[in-house]
Amino acid sequence: MKAAEPISQTQRIVDALTAAIVERRLMPGTKLVEQQLADLFQVSRTLVRQALNQLSRDHLVQLLPARGAFVAEPSIDEARQVFEVRQMIELQLVKQLCKSITPAQVKSLRAHLQREAQALAKGDVPGRTRLLAEFHVLLAQLAGNAVLAELLGDLLARCSLIALMFQSQHSAEHSAHEHVALVDAIERGDSKTAVRLMEQHLGNVERGLQLQPRTTDLMEALGALA
Repeated sequence: MKAAEPISQTQRIVDALTAAIVERRLMPGTKLVEQQLADLFQVSRTLVRQALNQLSRDHLVQLLPARGAFVAEPSIDEARQVFEVRQMIELQLVKQLCKSITPAQVKSLRAHLQREAQALAKGDVPGRTRLLAEFHVLLAQLAGNAVLAELLGDLLARCSLIALMFQSQHSAEHSAHEHVALVDAIERGDSKTAVRLMEQHLGNVERGLQLQPRTTDLMEALGALA
């Protein structure tokens, strides 16, 4: 029982910090002071350090030598470049799917759309972010292109932190609705409409990112969670 306690405490810190980040109460660049966190959660700095290391592996926290830990600051320019590449890839992808989609594959897409709706209804921010991204990987998988699916997965991973931190509930709901319209067009085999919808969708996702920070004060953001 005692051996499990440090793991439980570490996970509590990880969960609290993750929630504060994805709910945009802790913004990019916020300094995560070990002693403040240790006092706040009433644990040792060793456990805090373990939590920060775990968050670093998840790319939510950046550890800088001699400076400490900070909420990661993803590059907006890099994200925009990723969207440019995605436009080139995914427009061709939906065109291909319109020619080859089967009823069983449409059923699979509809099931995924249902999971997106459930995550949105529950206010599950990390869940909705993951599902909205996985929709695009699923399209590549259904097209039978494993290499493209892997490539898209890598591209989505590079901009997922941007969406996780900066996509509003309204923008996420809009994305989910656009996914539904896109699946409708693919099911009809309407290539022209599907390509137009995908182009609009990726543009809307990029424009919908909210990049204005709310607070960089650690105690203000985490006080209610301790």
